[in-house]
Amino acid sequence: MELWTPSSDKPASRAALPPGDLARQLAGHQLTTAEILYALPDYPQLLQTYIWQEYDVAPKFPLLGQFIAFWQRDIEGRLHRVTVSVREVLGDARFTFYAAEVEVNN
Repeated sequence: MELWTPSSDKPASRAALPPGDLARQLAGHQLTTAEILYALPDYPQLLQTYIWQEYDVAPKFPLLGQFIAFWQRDIEGRLHRVTVSVREVLGDARFTFYAAEVEVNN
């Protein structure tokens, strides 16, 4: 069985990016989490969970699509359901200000 890494099947949009999460976020990638429910051939009635997380481009999700293709090609577990959630990590900074005084070095 071959191990899958995002660098093994690079889509064109990812290949041009420098390494680093910030560069991907600035290029429009969002933190994508997929909960994969699958069943192994030995116990088809027992569903197991695999969590996949990577920076990907919504709504087409090219990296997730490549991972699902890898799964169907190289892993014996039959897919039951894939649930995808996306979080945009970059955004407005949120601050909460409190009216208080703190004495430092009395």
